[in-house]
Amino acid sequence: MTGTLYRLSAFTRAPRGGNPAGVWLGEALPDADTMRRIAAEVGYSETAFLAPRHGEARQVRYYSPEAEVSFCGHATVAAGVLLGRLEGAGTYRLATAVGEVPVTVERIGGDWRTSLVSVTPDHRAAAPDLVEAVLASLGWQADELDPALPPALAYAGAWHLVLAVATKQRLDDLRYDFAALKALMQREGLTTLQLVWRESATRFHARDPFPVGGVVEDPATGAAAAALGGYLRAAGLIDTPCRLTILQGEAMGRPSRIEVGVPPTGGIVVAGTAVDLEATAGDAPCVARCQSR
Repeated sequence: MTGTLYRLSAFTRAPRGGNPAGVWLGEALPDADTMRRIAAEVGYSETAFLAPRHGEARQVRYYSPEAEVSFCGHATVAAGVLLGRLEGAGTYRLATAVGEVPVTVERIGGDWRTSLVSVTPDHRAAAPDLVEAVLASLGWQADELDPALPPALAYAGAWHLVLAVATKQRLDDLRYDFAALKALMQREGLTTLQLVWRESATRFHARDPFPVGGVVEDPATGAAAAALGGYLRAAGLIDTPCRLTILQGEAMGRPSRIEVGVPPTGGIVVAGTAVDLEATAGDAPCVARCQSR
């Protein structure tokens, strides 16, 4: 199977920021074992695999170093920027495992910018016993949560548990039991935890543990950002239409900026830029061996 692997960092204009992603372009998608092996060798939280367009949409699959992921926002943003550079501005339709995702790419000044529209979001209240178990794995207390943003399971291509804390200090202090949280999330079908602190009505700070992918923490999580936007809209916690800014990766030294557009109905818009990376280990996000308590 022939293909070319590219390395980019999404939701940033600087190579030392954002979330690194692999983007593999080839004549046809490799088999699942090959995609998993390539993703493990790349070592980033996700690698997107794209095949040429057959009909209306390009087939795409996403793999973490350990498993396939149903949808990945930052790798989609990276793939969009790459397609724009190689094939020009416009709208590309990606056939993901969870549905079609349109990706619009444009050149603004010297930057390529991608805007994706998620599949229809969903959410439901998080069961108290799930929240209790996750808080125990994080070493957090229930009274440290923000009562204005109740815990919820949120979906926009992948399921995430949204937990909002009342202070940024609580968000900044993140150490958790990697094995326990991984087992819990696998059992519950969760991709990441979307841990947030709400600075203002439309500005959030986020951290996203991703142990099910073999990664301690994601520096920018577009799928979780879309899920958060859908949850806030459905729960009546924001006025729509609106634009949210999510700042992530600050504590990891990889600052990221995710712009989220929340229309009154339909999919959630996630937008950002991406830049090239060199193939060095320093570009990889924190994998399981680097920190956990």
